[in-house]
Amino acid sequence: MNKKSDDLLKVKNLVKYFPVRGGILKRIVAWVQAVDDVSFTIHRGETLGLVGESGCGKSTVGNCILRLIEPTSGTVELNGSNIYELNSNELKLMRRNMQVIFQDPYSSLNPRKPIGDSILAGLRIHNIGKGNEQVDIMNSMLEKVGLDPYYSHRYPHEFSGGQRQRIGIARALVLHPSFIVCDEPVSALDVSIQSQVLNLLNDLQDELDLTYLFIAHNLSVVEHISDRVAVMYLGKIVELASRDELFENPLHMYTQALISAIPIPDPTLERERILLEGEVPSPLNPPKGCRFHPRCPLAMEICSQEEPVFEEITPDHWVACFYVKDSNLVEV
Repeated sequence: MNKKSDDLLKVKNLVKYFPVRGGILKRIVAWVQAVDDVSFTIHRGETLGLVGESGCGKSTVGNCILRLIEPTSGTVELNGSNIYELNSNELKLMRRNMQVIFQDPYSSLNPRKPIGDSILAGLRIHNIGKGNEQVDIMNSMLEKVGLDPYYSHRYPHEFSGGQRQRIGIARALVLHPSFIVCDEPVSALDVSIQSQVLNLLNDLQDELDLTYLFIAHNLSVVEHISDRVAVMYLGKIVELASRDELFENPLHMYTQALISAIPIPDPTLERERILLEGEVPSPLNPPKGCRFHPRCPLAMEICSQEEPVFEEITPDHWVACFYVKDSNLVEV
C-alpha cells in the first residue's frame, strides 16, 4: 500500500483523569489517571496499532479522539482542525469524517431494530440522500462488507458474531469517513473469523483510502494489520516504531515482554519468555518516576525518581526509557 506522508490526525499531550467521589457530599477524593500526556500522529492512509494490557488507557484514548468523552487537557487535530474547539454544529460535520467500530458487535447494535435501520441512522442524521437513494447507499455498503442487501430487514440476533461485526463496519463506513477508530474489533471473534475481518479491513482501507487507529491487546493481530505500533503502559506510551522495527528490535523491556508472550505456531521452536513480576500499579496512585520501574528487571535508581522523556532514539523509533538511552544498545 502506498502511504502518503501528510498527517491526518495529530494527538498532542492528551490527558484524561476521571474523578473518584466519596463521602456523603460526593466530593472528589482522588483521580484515576487513565491517560497521562499521550502524543502521536497518524499519517493519512496508514494504520497505527495501539497495544497494551487491559486497563492501560487504550480505549480512553480512542474515545477522547472521537470526543465521546471530554479530555482533561490536550489537543486532537483532524485535518488541521482542533476538534475540542468546535461548536456543536461544526462537531456534527466533523463526525462524518471520524467513526468507530466497537469491540462488541452485539451490544453496539439496537436489538429492537432491523440492522438496516442502524446503518441508515447516520445517513438520516446527516441528511445524506433521500428515500431510495439512502437505501441504495446502505445496500452498496452491505455488499462491500460481504453481506447480501436483503439482510437489512433482519435483526441483530439472527446473525453470527462475525456477521454482526461486518454490520458494525458497514455502519461506520456508510458516511464515507476518512478516519476510523477500531476499538478491539476482532477480540470477541473466533480466530478463523478474525482473519476474515482483518483482511476485510485491509481491503476496505485500500479501496476507500481509510486511516485506522487499531486498538488491541493481541500483538499477533496488530502485527498483521498495522503500519506502525504504539505500546501503552499505565496511561503512557512507552514505545512507538514501525511494525517491522518494533517486532524485530523492541527496545523497551515492557515491549519485549509482550512480544515474548506471542505464541509460536511451530511446536519445534521455542521463544524465551520474559516474565514480569508484580501487578500493574493502580492508575489512582501510579509510581513516581517511570511507571514501569516496579516491574522492570533493568530498573536503575533514576527510574524511581524521574520520569523518562519520550524521545526519538533511532530514526522513527521513539522510546521512554533511561536504560535504553544510557546503554550501548543504541547511539543517542
